[in-house]
Amino acid sequence: MTTAALIGNPNVGKTSLFNILTGSNQYVGNWAGVTVDKTVGFLDKSVEIVDLPGIYAMDTYSNEEKVSKNFLLNEKVDVIINIVDASNLDRNLYLTTQLKEFKKPIILVLNMIDVIDKKGIIINYDKLSQELKVKVIPIVAAKNKNIDKVKETLIKGEFLGSLDNDNYCFHSEEEAYKYIEEVLSKCVEHPSKEVKSTTEKVDKVLLNKFLAYPSFAIIIWIIFKLTFSWVGGPLQNLADDFVNNSLIPHLHSLLSFTSPWFNSLLIDGIVGGVGSIIVFLPIILTLFFCISILEDSGYMARAAFLMDVIMRKMGLSGKAFIPLVMGFGCSVPAIMSARTLESEKDRKLTALIVPFMSCNAKLPIYALLTAALFPKNQGLVIGSLYLFGIIIAFIIGKVFKNSLFKKDEEPLVIELPEYKVPGLKSLLMHTWDKGKGFLKKAGTIIFSISVIIWFLSHFGVSGMVSIKESFLSDIGRVLVPFFSPLGFGTWQNSVSIVSGMAAKEVVVSTMSVLYGASISTIIPTLFTPVTAYAFLVFVLLYPPCISALATMKKEYGTKMMLFLIVYQICIAWIAAFAVYRIGSLL
Repeated sequence: MTTAALIGNPNVGKTSLFNILTGSNQYVGNWAGVTVDKTVGFLDKSVEIVDLPGIYAMDTYSNEEKVSKNFLLNEKVDVIINIVDASNLDRNLYLTTQLKEFKKPIILVLNMIDVIDKKGIIINYDKLSQELKVKVIPIVAAKNKNIDKVKETLIKGEFLGSLDNDNYCFHSEEEAYKYIEEVLSKCVEHPSKEVKSTTEKVDKVLLNKFLAYPSFAIIIWIIFKLTFSWVGGPLQNLADDFVNNSLIPHLHSLLSFTSPWFNSLLIDGIVGGVGSIIVFLPIILTLFFCISILEDSGYMARAAFLMDVIMRKMGLSGKAFIPLVMGFGCSVPAIMSARTLESEKDRKLTALIVPFMSCNAKLPIYALLTAALFPKNQGLVIGSLYLFGIIIAFIIGKVFKNSLFKKDEEPLVIELPEYKVPGLKSLLMHTWDKGKGFLKKAGTIIFSISVIIWFLSHFGVSGMVSIKESFLSDIGRVLVPFFSPLGFGTWQNSVSIVSGMAAKEVVVSTMSVLYGASISTIIPTLFTPVTAYAFLVFVLLYPPCISALATMKKEYGTKMMLFLIVYQICIAWIAAFAVYRIGSLL
């Protein structure tokens, strides 16, 4: 079997090409850091393709570069597929010159040739192949154009004649770029009059020193309005109405002949617990659809660029903004993606503040309480929670920068890709992947916890008892003194928060099981606006779920995981206490 190593700079379409060649369902993001480890796929059962991390050079400074270099040095590699951005050959070919040092046949895949056509740039592909002594294939990965030529070359082994035995070991970066300049002068023709691309025109607005940050704020505002007011919120209301006003009453009538405990287990425990979470799926899908648009359009990388100045204040580069944004989806991949950062300091500091980015699992909790107590300002209140988490992360980052991580800062190196209209298929695939993960969690963890909570709330030492005499009430009363100073110290609320350590969505399903009645209607009798906001602040800031903690332990060790748990509990308690006390005085 032929083994091909696929490698290239970030944002050149490497993962798109991998997906097309192998039929993989891996998600494609249009910004640096999507591929962290190598991913393996197969073409026609005769070619193994290894997708290596996106890197700019082979200088072994970052984890991605080490992974790629070690693979090319120590593993069986028959051919290197080096994909480059055809509109940025002068920069992309620097990695190509380093790859030639490995003495492997190279297929140089020039992606985005549609972009250079629009710019009026002409590339002599045959001449470029002769000068570099590699196989050159122009493609448009986003439109699946000319990919068959890449497949044919790999299957037939037509790359074997491209092995260059000349010595291409450059002693300096300057020497390598001088060589690239000489090659391109022979192979590339630029138009006499420079044609401004769409990307340049759009960036004149979105990266303008006066308009950049207002534009960023407007984009975020639109995302929140779509999620909570225009699309996600109304759909969630319809789902909630169906579950509570149609499905549950219908089940009550169907199960009227069964024993009370079985009726309660099925309706209050399973349907009530899991159903109270499922109704928030429209909100989560809408949010991730919007984030996918930012990623695939190319704007996410620009957001990282814009945030560099702010991120520097807490000792991080703008590139750390990417894992933090991922944290709004889920802390697990966000913590894992922190390994793409160049320095150990950046990786650890980013991983420690990622959990303050409000993950999508907390959305059902926010939506439940804000819909009941802040119906006219739901989007504003939820937006303030996201902002509050960012502010706390900024403060903690600044404190850690001046205490735990007193080291030199790394410069920002990030690709600003060409803007493109996101493909609907890619957007739907990413959105569905997230939705599928949410549904899977609802069908496993949340289902299991709902049943356990139902059992603990209906049984005690003497058997089946009232909820006030149950095992769960005994557990909750032990926790009440801890939460009472925060304004929401009922044993039901205490148990709900602790159960959220399994998965944050479980907080809602636990409350639904414990309070019995339709949770959305009973919430106003359990909380005031002040205590509800204090409750939400605690949920926002306390430690992430077990999966995220396990990821932290795997990536950075037990000590750092325990440190994360302790310091987040302390910060959550202090912040919620402050909100409750100050809010009570107003």
